[in-house]
Amino acid sequence: MYAEELCFAPKYERVRQMVNEGAIGNIYMLKQSEKHSGPHTDWFYDINLAGGGVIMDMGCHAIGWFRWMLKNAKATSVYASMSTVLHKERTKGEDNSVIIIEFENGVTAVAENSWAKHGGMDDRCEVHGTGGVMYADLFMGNAAITYSKNGYGYAMEKADTTIGWSFTVFEEVFNQGYPHELKHFIECIQQNKQPLVTGEDGRAVLEIIYAAYASAGEGKKINLPFTPKVEKPVDLWLKKIK
Repeated sequence: MYAEELCFAPKYERVRQMVNEGAIGNIYMLKQSEKHSGPHTDWFYDINLAGGGVIMDMGCHAIGWFRWMLKNAKATSVYASMSTVLHKERTKGEDNSVIIIEFENGVTAVAENSWAKHGGMDDRCEVHGTGGVMYADLFMGNAAITYSKNGYGYAMEKADTTIGWSFTVFEEVFNQGYPHELKHFIECIQQNKQPLVTGEDGRAVLEIIYAAYASAGEGKKINLPFTPKVEKPVDLWLKKIK
C-alpha cells in the first residue's frame, strides 16, 4: 500500500470523476502545487535521513496524483529546476522546485513545491482539457476568511500567525483525504482487496524524483527509464552544484 492522500482527497477525487465523465475533453496539461514555509520536525531538513528536500517531502504527492489522473501512464521525460532560498542555514537540500514531466500519452504535467512560501499551507491543482478546465484548492475553498486584530488559536497547517487576515480551514484532515485513505487500507486488509495505490506506484514516483534531481543537476531533460546508482536522490543534484 502506498499512502498517497491526494488520491483520496474528496475535492481532487471529484475533479477526477468529472474528467472521467468527459467534462473537459482530453487532458493535455496537469498542474499541482503544494507549498508552505517548511516542515515542523528536524529530520526533514537532514538529507542523510530524508534523501532530499521539498521534492522528497511534497513533490512526490504531485507526481503520484499525475499518474493517478492519467491512469498510470508512463512518464517519458523529466526536467526540473530547484534551489535553496529560505533554509540555507538548515539544509543542504532544495526548498523550492519546479518539475515538468512529459507522459507517453502526450500530457505535460507541472509540479511546483516549496518550503519557502509564508502564510500557511497551499495545495491546489489545475486540469486543462480540450473541452474545458478545472481548478481545485484544498484549503482556500474550505476556509472562513477572517480578519483578527488580536489573533486566535489555530487557522491552518503551517500558518505562523492568526493576526490580520487568515484562512481558517474547516475539516482540514477530511479535505486532505487522510480518513478516506486509512479506511481504504483497513478494508484492503480485512477483505484481502488490492490497494488502489500500490508499492509499484511508489516506485514509479521515486524514479521520476531521481530524474528530477538529475535534471536540475545537469541542466537538461532526463529521459526515462532512469536507474542511477547514488546513495540518496539529492546527490544527483548536489554533486553538480559543488
